[in-house]
Amino acid sequence: MAIYDFDQLIDRRNTNSLKYDFAVERGKPSDVLPLWVADMDFRAPEPVLNALHEAVDHGIFGYSDVKADYYEAVAGWFEQHFHWRPQGEWLVKTPGVVFAIAMAVRALTQPGDSVLIQPPVYYPFFSVIRDNDRLVVENELVYQSGKYAIDFEDFERKIAENQVKLFILCSPHNPVGRVWTAEELRRIGEICHKHSVYVVSDEIHCDFAFDEHPHRVFLTVNPELANRTIICTAPSKTFNLAGLQVSNIWIPDNGVRAAILKEIDRSGYSQLNTLGLTACKAAYAEGGDWLAACRKYLRSNLDFLRDYLVQHLPQIRLVEPEGTYFAWLDCSGLGLSCAQLNDLIVNHARLWLDAGHIFGGHAGQFQRVVLACPRATLQQALEQLARAAVE
Repeated sequence: MAIYDFDQLIDRRNTNSLKYDFAVERGKPSDVLPLWVADMDFRAPEPVLNALHEAVDHGIFGYSDVKADYYEAVAGWFEQHFHWRPQGEWLVKTPGVVFAIAMAVRALTQPGDSVLIQPPVYYPFFSVIRDNDRLVVENELVYQSGKYAIDFEDFERKIAENQVKLFILCSPHNPVGRVWTAEELRRIGEICHKHSVYVVSDEIHCDFAFDEHPHRVFLTVNPELANRTIICTAPSKTFNLAGLQVSNIWIPDNGVRAAILKEIDRSGYSQLNTLGLTACKAAYAEGGDWLAACRKYLRSNLDFLRDYLVQHLPQIRLVEPEGTYFAWLDCSGLGLSCAQLNDLIVNHARLWLDAGHIFGGHAGQFQRVVLACPRATLQQALEQLARAAVE
């Protein structure tokens, strides 16, 4: 395996980086240290950069699509890592997973219909439901003894009482870091099958499930739901390619796929970003060594954060993740209100994190930290937070 330098500090300022260059525009002080948006401060894998350089050197960026080698790279990745090989005809390419979820909401529900989510959860889930004039129904995750779980009685009751048509599953779960077990996924599938609910499974963080908590593609546990399931994947989080806007959405059912393709047509969208397609194929074909090294580094960052909190910030509790590159921090031990906590983080610690309240549920005392950064950046952030906590 090649040697990768994830400790390298790369200056991302003045590159139009959403993470680094838009603090003021988003209501934050200009000097905050950002650990909020889910992208990495690491260079993409060398095979991806080489493929992009070759495409740029060619110099023509006309309308593009993909051939069989693209499918082989992507499907081969899922077969190798998750023992699941999607069929080529299932593939629908979109510029992003959130876009795909919005298309599914529009295609499979009507205005006024109910869509179920599990807060605290990735906040665009709320907007793609509400902005399309559907109703948000919440099956809030239960936080007990430092861990999150699904309240299945509430899950089924909410579906039945609200005549829920579609459920958006976050797997692995962002921000709480749960990697759902086979039994949990099976129970979700049984309830959704019983009530004829469509399942849109957002599995964009699947490559960051820890070895001791293996990710299972929803359909490998619930194959009988193939006619009502959409699996959303993308290389964006895995290989730090979010700005290239490519996602691979797998839709087994012909009718469901046709309905979603019709919504995509209605949106006016067609071919994807040429360089994004190039990067995606290269990443899945040749990025495995880089990802293995990256995962190891991320686990060491998590270990560092855990130890630092114990030694210097015992008032803040790490909710132990089973996957993702997030740390979900329970800050209730600081004894602050939600507003006071956010003031401490932003104006005293000079950090830009994702405040828990934006994820819904009773998460006002939590903060989400992105660990995909050099150790020196993480250490600086924690030191700033520790100093602010004792002021």
